[in-house]
This record gives sequence, structure tokens and C-alpha cells, in this order.
Amino acid sequence: MTKLHNPILMATVGAAQGLRGEVRVRAYTADPLALGDYGNLHGKDGRIFEILEIREAKNVAIVRFRGINDRNAAEALNGLELFIERENLPDDELDDDEFYYADLEGLEAVDESGKSYGTVTGVFDFGAGDLLELKGPGRRPVLIPFSEAAVLEIDLEGGRILIDPRAAGLIEDPEDRPQGKDRRGGEPGDAP
Repeated sequence: MTKLHNPILMATVGAAQGLRGEVRVRAYTADPLALGDYGNLHGKDGRIFEILEIREAKNVAIVRFRGINDRNAAEALNGLELFIERENLPDDELDDDEFYYADLEGLEAVDESGKSYGTVTGVFDFGAGDLLELKGPGRRPVLIPFSEAAVLEIDLEGGRILIDPRAAGLIEDPEDRPQGKDRRGGEPGDAP
């Protein structure tokens, strides 16, 4: 049982598919069929999974792992997250302006004046576009859009991202407030 030093989440196992031990897998790779190109996959519990067969379905890959030979064994994997060691990802294939989402975790989010808004602790996609989770001391976690308007610059070597706090929704834009109305919708000075 091998413990990974710098694990990168590559996939999550879903429901069993058929009777031969195949499972539906949501791959977090650009090409779902490339999931097996990074070597064996590891569960958090130390189990190692070797892909024997992989084929594409609508939004998932259908995978058969070595040693998973029937539906019961496949069903037991439902919800299992699969990881690889960070060093198994090919850095030489990335362009200068490309990076892995895992490399964003731990970067400090700052604005142009240097004010910190927390550290990136996760990258999520709930279907409407990528979001960065920021956590700071004494603050609740917040999600900001991972867009060109909100994230102006990514400095991996410097350990930070430059953000526009207005575009990220972290501060209110005074122009967005209705003029001449108080919070109740009436004119300033009106009786409640």
C-alpha cells in the first residue's frame, strides 16, 4: 500500500456498468480516455487500480480494473476517488500560459494594492463554469469565478493570483446600488 506524497485527483468512480465488473468513471482529464496514460490510480485507502479496458460513454468513461471481475465488486467502488502522484503529470506538454488546477491550490489571492483575500483551497465546476474557493484566517470560505475578468494574473512561481475583487464579487460596486433609494426601496428620510 503506497501513500502518495502529492496526490492529484484524476477521477471519481460511479455506478457499476453491466455484470463483468465495469464501472462508470468521471475523469477529470481533458480526454477521458487518457485516464490510463498516467499510470496506476490510487485510492485514499492505499489500494492501487490498474486499468485493463476503457471506453467512452456519454459524459463518463466505462472502465474495467484488474481484480474487479463482477458487479458486486464494481458496486463496492461507487464514490471512490482515484489519484495519481503529481510528478506523473507531464509538465513538458504545457504551454507557458497553461497549468494544472491542482497547482492553483495554495496560491494567495491578492488585489492590485496587495490586499489578501485568502488562499485558493479548491477549484470547482458545478456546471456553470469554474470557481475558485478562497479561505482566509477568520473568514468563511468564498467562491469566485475563475474568469479573465476576476482572475487577472496567475503567478505560480510567486505563489499568488492577482484578482479584481469587484469582478470576483468580493466587494460591492457602488454603481450597482440604486441611487436615491434606501434599503427599503423608499426615498431617503421616508418613514418606515
